[in-house]
Amino acid sequence: LAEFRETRAAQDFFATCRSPKLCCELTLQPLRRFPLDAAIIFSDILVVPQALGMEVVMVPGKGPTFTEPLKEVEDLLKLRQKVDVTAELGYVFQAITLTRHSLEGRVPLIGFSGAPWTLMSYMIEGGGSTTMAKAKSWLYRSPEASQRLRVALPAPCSWQALQLFESHAGHLGPEQFQDFALPYIRDIAQAVKSKLKEEALPLVPMIIFAKDAHYALRDLAHAGYEVVGLDWTIRPQEARAQMGKDVTLQGNLDPCALYAPKEKIGELVKKMLEGFGTQRYIANLGHGLYPDMSPEHVGAFVEAVHAHSRHINKH
Repeated sequence: LAEFRETRAAQDFFATCRSPKLCCELTLQPLRRFPLDAAIIFSDILVVPQALGMEVVMVPGKGPTFTEPLKEVEDLLKLRQKVDVTAELGYVFQAITLTRHSLEGRVPLIGFSGAPWTLMSYMIEGGGSTTMAKAKSWLYRSPEASQRLRVALPAPCSWQALQLFESHAGHLGPEQFQDFALPYIRDIAQAVKSKLKEEALPLVPMIIFAKDAHYALRDLAHAGYEVVGLDWTIRPQEARAQMGKDVTLQGNLDPCALYAPKEKIGELVKKMLEGFGTQRYIANLGHGLYPDMSPEHVGAFVEAVHAHSRHINKH
């Protein structure tokens, strides 16, 4: 969005993440444009490695970059062994609180975090990678150290839903996913729910999105999450057949479909909704928006979801 770029242009990306006021403003901007059903807090999954003491900078044209990535097992000792979550990530909680007040109950607010394997891969690779060879080498060479490199979620606050991103799941095979990703995905769901119960707070629905993890759909359906997000490479009918009727599915239009003419976007949305059905389903893209996409085409997607959902439910 033009207003997003204008707001963001004033300062460094992570400085923006540390400003509750700016995070609130950036979270609200899409809602002023589109009739969306939820808001997602503006932040970044890499604020967690920063809380552990690692320096991450956003390099123009390259993306997030770690100035000193983890290279050897001994480098684990450089991380903060005990993190004061309130001190290190308090700005996230403040942004969530401020945004909740600003939303005034109009739509729910979604919080999110990176899952351990995805965070670990960034911390070792030092940024994006097409192979994740450095991070995967740890899994083979130093499995015990890899198991220790777990990053716990902050204590629950005023989220109304929580999404966990295992964005790099596709770089793992079934066995590595079983050993180094799935146990922690399960643990996080259990820990968040237990903490909420312990503090007498209402339970919040949790969403797991493990990109390209086709081999793990059945496992994800039983990992303790109410919703499983799907990327665009999975047929809706196949996902439903594998995961059953009790799990809500989220997804999964190819983001590049938004480059199509508006009429074509409507056709693709109609086909997607017919595949998923309108019950236990959250219409979404199969991954994020790209910077050069037209806001008008995003609006066409949202309008098509509403129009075709109403039609399907009516008939």
